[in-house]
Amino acid sequence: MATTAKTLVIVESPSKAKTISKFLGSRYKVTASVGHVRDLPKSKLGIVLPEDLEKVENNEGVEAFDPQYINIRGKGDLIKELKKEAKKASKIYLATDPDREGEAISWHLAHLLGIDENTPCRIVFNEITAKAVKEAVKNPRPIDLNLVDAQQARRVLDRLVGYLISPLLWRKISRGLSAGRVQSAALRIICDREKEIQAFVPEEFWTIETDFRKGRKFTAKLTTCKGKKITLANKEESDQVLAALKEGQYTVANVEEKDKLRRPVPPFTTSSMQQDAANKLNFSTRKTMMVAQQLYEGIEIKGMGTVGLVSYIRTDSVRISAEARGAARDFILENYGEEYYGGTVFANKKKDVQDAHEAIRPSNVTLTPDSIKDQLTKDQYNLYRLIWQRFVSSQMAAAKLKAVSASINNGDYGFKAAGSKILFDGFLKVAQTGKGDGDEKWLPELNVGETLEPLDTRSNQNFTQPPARFTEASLVRDLEEKEIGRPSTYAPIVATLIDRKYIKKEKKNLVPTKLGFTVTDMLAEHFSEIVDVGFTARMEDGLDDIEVKGTEWKKIIEDYYGTLRKELDLANEAIPKMEQEVELTGEKCPECGRDLAIKHGRFGSFIACTGYPECKYTKPIVKKIDVKCPSCGGDIVIKRGKKGKMFYGCSNYPQCNQVYWDKPSGKMCPECGSMLVEKKGRNTKLACSNKECNYKE
Repeated sequence: MATTAKTLVIVESPSKAKTISKFLGSRYKVTASVGHVRDLPKSKLGIVLPEDLEKVENNEGVEAFDPQYINIRGKGDLIKELKKEAKKASKIYLATDPDREGEAISWHLAHLLGIDENTPCRIVFNEITAKAVKEAVKNPRPIDLNLVDAQQARRVLDRLVGYLISPLLWRKISRGLSAGRVQSAALRIICDREKEIQAFVPEEFWTIETDFRKGRKFTAKLTTCKGKKITLANKEESDQVLAALKEGQYTVANVEEKDKLRRPVPPFTTSSMQQDAANKLNFSTRKTMMVAQQLYEGIEIKGMGTVGLVSYIRTDSVRISAEARGAARDFILENYGEEYYGGTVFANKKKDVQDAHEAIRPSNVTLTPDSIKDQLTKDQYNLYRLIWQRFVSSQMAAAKLKAVSASINNGDYGFKAAGSKILFDGFLKVAQTGKGDGDEKWLPELNVGETLEPLDTRSNQNFTQPPARFTEASLVRDLEEKEIGRPSTYAPIVATLIDRKYIKKEKKNLVPTKLGFTVTDMLAEHFSEIVDVGFTARMEDGLDDIEVKGTEWKKIIEDYYGTLRKELDLANEAIPKMEQEVELTGEKCPECGRDLAIKHGRFGSFIACTGYPECKYTKPIVKKIDVKCPSCGGDIVIKRGKKGKMFYGCSNYPQCNQVYWDKPSGKMCPECGSMLVEKKGRNTKLACSNKECNYKE
């Protein structure tokens, strides 16, 4: 009996394929493209420039700025398998992510598999649940070529900047450097902030506070003198005021009470999720997106199988579907009561091309974080809880507060005291706002004309503070406010800048290096638009117009390239080659006798001969960890393999080949005598390095 042909569904990731396969059943074959299958070549520009159009072989129909896509190296077998499955299938649905990148992947797949892009071959879903996936299969559509063109325009623009400017940086400054359209604008922002900090001159000022007690202790701050704002510049001025206050009397001049509402904030966009995860969970943007992707693609939940726990994680929108709002309403009424339901409908403030995606929310609001805690990793639980709380609280009622302020006079000097208390917690019952929720600072009952006895009056010396350095969270917020980049681009930006050694992380702060300043200053002088924040934001608007209005994408590239080409020609002549500072070690090369110097490469710093390329002698920079080799007594040092992976080995190599992949502790196993090593988990634990010994502590 002949086997009935199945419907082929192609998604990006194997884990997503596994989840969806369970929803669709045996009549469907679900497989993964594992991301992009075609892309621009890495070895060359891969874009037809106007000046090269005549050189292109078989150039009939070829236009300026056409991308020259190739199948991605290493994906030959996967593409063969996809073609084989496509031939057997009765129907093919392309189910890649619901954004520009996903649409482009579907377009490339259609090209490879011979699918007409105008036929209903594309399905999209905002969450990976059985209902959403089955609904999507019932409503296929053609590939959205506006979305594809918007992605192509972005890809081509980024390639032009990266592949045309980066070689100039290599020639003039140092090999291995790179420029990027969004990356360079972000670096400019970080460098400009650092320059502000360096130029900042702190100014001294003094403040005065007085403590009182009436039933409870409270504090009032000096704010005015003769009705005008007071500024105390030095200790002398502060001491004069303290002396006058000592002679005077404190009298309540005015008391004002107000009822205030504190409203919930919208559910997460990609940007606000990254910021909150950085501030509350200490996650990097890259880690946030990695964990969020796991939650989106599916987690095994007891009794339910694999379930996508959150909606699509790359979105600019705060909109929530009517169905999701209804589910939130039912949950709030059942678990908290009618008075806690607010039902706010949030709208997007700016033009929003990603509006169809909704905000980031739980796929099933009844799956509370604590109910599935034991089925999630610690990171998954913490991020899911953040998303769940943000969504549920966004649909709850405003908190009601009573705010009271008091004006207290002493002669010519006016003090202010303020307090508040929560009358109804509303959304604060669920939200993690990080603003001292539940901490009440309430004033006692004060009457106008009442005299108060001070407990203590003190002055404090202060200095004005420079602007704060950017953290990943504040940089994401700034990029979003300036409309630079898109949610999917935020996570790689900082990682790229650190990898290129343009910035470094000091605790949470992002600090530009000398190299970062050098590159930014050079780009600002010779490629002003590349690092101009306003220009980069306007370019984003142009890319959005391709998607929303169907603007011709090559026209945007043409306008941009005209300016870039002129700047490249001028910069190549104007920029002198910079002499690199050489950090000598004081040692001589054992092979040729020249000086050895510290060099910087892809996998970190190393020592090399200054006679390169004639002499290629190198050796690693050795970092000891204060642990002795148990085999020969030599020092255990940190090393890196050919692919950059770190390990621990004996400094007496090759005479001694003792090696560990985990950090040796210096303690020996009480059962077999081997070295105990640190195993990183939720809490760092020690375990025996001998694979045949199971000792742990």
